Amino acid sequence: MALKTFIEAIRDTMFEEMRRDESVIVLGEDVGKKGGVFLATDGLWAEFGDDRVIDTPLTESLIVGASIGAAVNGLRPLAEIQFADFIFPAFNQILSEAARMRYRSNNGFGVPMTIRAPYGGGVHGALYHSQSVEAFFTHIPGLKVVIPSTPYDAKGLLRSSIRDDDPVLFFEHKKMYRSVRGDVPDTDYTVPLGRAAITHPGTRMTVVAYGLMAHYALEAADIVAEEGISVEVVDLRTLRPLDKETLLNSVRKTGKCLVAYEDNRFGGYGAEIAAIVAEEAFDYLDGPVTRIAGPDVPGVPYNHVLEDWFMVNPEKIADGIRRLAAY
Repeated sequence: MALKTFIEAIRDTMFEEMRRDESVIVLGEDVGKKGGVFLATDGLWAEFGDDRVIDTPLTESLIVGASIGAAVNGLRPLAEIQFADFIFPAFNQILSEAARMRYRSNNGFGVPMTIRAPYGGGVHGALYHSQSVEAFFTHIPGLKVVIPSTPYDAKGLLRSSIRDDDPVLFFEHKKMYRSVRGDVPDTDYTVPLGRAAITHPGTRMTVVAYGLMAHYALEAADIVAEEGISVEVVDLRTLRPLDKETLLNSVRKTGKCLVAYEDNRFGGYGAEIAAIVAEEAFDYLDGPVTRIAGPDVPGVPYNHVLEDWFMVNPEKIADGIRRLAAY
């Protein structure tokens, strides 16, 4: 067991999986000698060389398209998109090829590839380095979408993603890379895809979150606990497939549900959570399913004051908890 930062857990996993399985390759922009813009792949090129750690042109459609071809032909590519904001040139490759390959080939071909991408705001990254893009991909059958919140989960979920026989999008909140630390076992453990975690038990309300928002939800739960409001926090960890059992069991126990997510409110991932709870746990609810999310503006502003206005934080979640608890 060792104390690791979020990004150290991710880097360690890539080293270990590449040593374990020669079919695992890494490709992306500046992932080689430079080690990536966040140094997530630092040291991989020195150990594994050009054949397995491949610097690509600044062409996301090529990164994903080449990964799909490699995956169909027996490799396990681990593709890095430098920022999730830049993933859209590869959207057609992900949607039309990777996600549908198994279906359209009548189960003849899988696409065992993982796409890593840092997402999220609060780092003064402005319009093109702060987006939350997960909702676009959770809509597509055939894709798995993973967003860990702790170093332990990051390592276990990334290992499961690399070993999975279908395409996985693995989003990492960039604000957590060096600010979040936690104990990580030295063993070859995995965290199963499609399993949520109850990180804070409670009785009066369920707060659903993932990624950085899972940390903020825990902070908000501690704030309102001093006011006598008992909150249960569900960290989804995997957005697709969704662990509906854990989600619905929690809501049926508490009777109220608040969803916190950083993306624009309208059409965000939290809207799907709200719909599922309303449809499948309606008889247990004693208040409206509530969302705390980013405003419906085109992007995260650069100005610090406006960035803070956009971002969800523990205080905003706590205020939402208070309003829903008083309903």
